[in-house]
Amino acid sequence: MTKIMNRGVIHVDESFIPLERWRRYLPNWLKRFLPIRGGRAEDHHGKGMFGFTVFLLSESIVFLSFILTYIALRLTHSKTWLPSGVSGPELSTFAIINTVVLLSSSFVIQPAENALKRGRLVKFRWLWLMTICMGSYFLISQGIEWSQLDFGLSTGLVGSTFYLLTGFHGLHVLTGVILQIIMLVRSFIRGNYNNSHFGVSATTLFWHFVDLIWVFLFSLLYIWQA
Repeated sequence: MTKIMNRGVIHVDESFIPLERWRRYLPNWLKRFLPIRGGRAEDHHGKGMFGFTVFLLSESIVFLSFILTYIALRLTHSKTWLPSGVSGPELSTFAIINTVVLLSSSFVIQPAENALKRGRLVKFRWLWLMTICMGSYFLISQGIEWSQLDFGLSTGLVGSTFYLLTGFHGLHVLTGVILQIIMLVRSFIRGNYNNSHFGVSATTLFWHFVDLIWVFLFSLLYIWQA
């Protein structure tokens, strides 16, 4: 069913489940990612964010399968997890600093998006560029760490699982950095973000997702080892 309103077309939610009533009790940050009455026909940002959220949920299932596999293997091979002469990934100062840099970037990219919403383009660019640098630092540092480890991809379960988890996550970090670079370049196109900033919002959400996943991976790979 569709109603014609002064501000556009609204698709009315006729579901037998009162989703709109329940939605009123949700926090504002969560309402942002949920459709309202089916969504306005011209509300590409709202519908796009909802679709992107569903995509991230599917990505989280992939990470969850890897994490659960790691836990199961670790518990069932506790005595043979580390081959002779292999110490495994260590909770070093280097790894901690790298983690702090990545997680801190979430507190930089969010103000950047907020600045863009308020039309403060220069502030957005500087904060966005800072996030790009922090993400790049993480990738470079992870590469350095890999080169210094005493085990490789074929070194038993510890090697295969460590490089699979960190490599797959690193691929997502690289994707996030590339998306950030694209959004930054687009900011120099006059009027590009006047009507919509869906790309920036989606990239910000993706970056928060990447940081959250690293919290779990860091706990499993480094703290559990300590």
